[in-house]
Amino acid sequence: MSIISALTTPILHFSSHISQLASHSGFRKYFFNTGWLFAEKVLRMAVGLFVGVWVARYLGPAQYGLLNYAGAFVGLFSAFATLGLDGIVVRELVKDESKKDVLLGTAFWLKIMGAIVMLIMIAIAVQFTSNDHYTNILVFIVAGSTIFQAFNVIDFYFRSKVISKYAVYANIISLFISSIVKIALILYEASLIAFALVAFFDSIVLAIGFVYFYLKHLKDSKLKIKNVKFKREVAVSLFKDSWPLILSGIVLMIQARIDQVMLQEMIGSKEVGYYSVALRLIETFGFIPVLLNNSIFPALVNAKKVSQVLYIERFLNYYRLSFLLFIITSVPIFLFAEHIVVSLYGDAYQPAGILLSLMAIRLFFTNTGVARGAFINIENLFNFSLITMTAGAIVNVCLNYYLIPSYQSQGAIIATIISFSVTTFLIDFFYTKTSENVKLQILGILTFYKINLMLQNAK
Repeated sequence: MSIISALTTPILHFSSHISQLASHSGFRKYFFNTGWLFAEKVLRMAVGLFVGVWVARYLGPAQYGLLNYAGAFVGLFSAFATLGLDGIVVRELVKDESKKDVLLGTAFWLKIMGAIVMLIMIAIAVQFTSNDHYTNILVFIVAGSTIFQAFNVIDFYFRSKVISKYAVYANIISLFISSIVKIALILYEASLIAFALVAFFDSIVLAIGFVYFYLKHLKDSKLKIKNVKFKREVAVSLFKDSWPLILSGIVLMIQARIDQVMLQEMIGSKEVGYYSVALRLIETFGFIPVLLNNSIFPALVNAKKVSQVLYIERFLNYYRLSFLLFIITSVPIFLFAEHIVVSLYGDAYQPAGILLSLMAIRLFFTNTGVARGAFINIENLFNFSLITMTAGAIVNVCLNYYLIPSYQSQGAIIATIISFSVTTFLIDFFYTKTSENVKLQILGILTFYKINLMLQNAK
């Protein structure tokens, strides 16, 4: 009887704990918000993977590689369009909702100006590449879509209020429309440029969706859109916090996208096609730490207001959860990578199998890096973040020059993994304000099995 009691008591205790959490309003708020985000991302993963595989098979490694090169090249300059405002605006909205209208209006116009600057920068940069005229057309079509991403500021409001279902509605509508268009293009044997135009079209549809659901929410809550406006003082204040993030975003995208650009210049578009297939599959799972951060970030900000003990406890559990998610997703990918690639994309993409296995390791730095980014944001350590990102980018570029000629895509992946190690862990050890956070990261990794649901008593 004592043995049965010993076995059942922990189960009963855990069940009781879950019941208490389920009845807590704060837990339910964050749980259902995460549920909306998770459902949308899973749907996007399923539909996007199906259509994306079809597109890749239709275009073939060379054309598919060229399309992804265009996206990667634009990505190097995307920080000028986002201006590092995402987390900052959400943070300010959580702190003081009364500034909502001016924060959203100011962020919107800043993003419009940033997109224009980005287009100018790209026009200059393409002059220093070996791109032909056709490739440059692809680049500018993809780049043009960033103008409409200014409407993503509406999502900041939904995230700050933990009501992401409206953003989910907009994203699902955009997903299905763009998917139907891509399928139609395949059936009608469209050109590569037509597929690039889908990205431009998709950004317009998503912008319309955000505006519609924002106006619907305004109507429900009796708010007025005419109060949404630009204010210079707010712009200066936001830019004061965001300029290090702009520079950090540039070097981060160099770390994340320079591989494809350098592979195109040093090897060719076919190799970029193999690399892009592996990267696309890995990025399919990259939504998990992002949506987790979107839902948990307000709870971390609120914990900072309550007590340092609660703040540390929530971050510890955040790191535990991030590592647990890495294990769950990466192990199956590592073991069955080649089978996954060939089954989905066909024998033409078989060389991408080994690349996918190596990229499974990259998920560890993605998960941990997103959680670390929340700490950097809350503690306002953007200047330090810029230093770590710059060091990582330099390491990545230098290693790419050394490894890509001999090892091609495999060398590029190894270079990225090493550079992320420098960015996420190594440098943080030597800075007082982040050394304790590194220890917390390591403790979270070593004790991931002790994870607790951190949203208990969350506001």
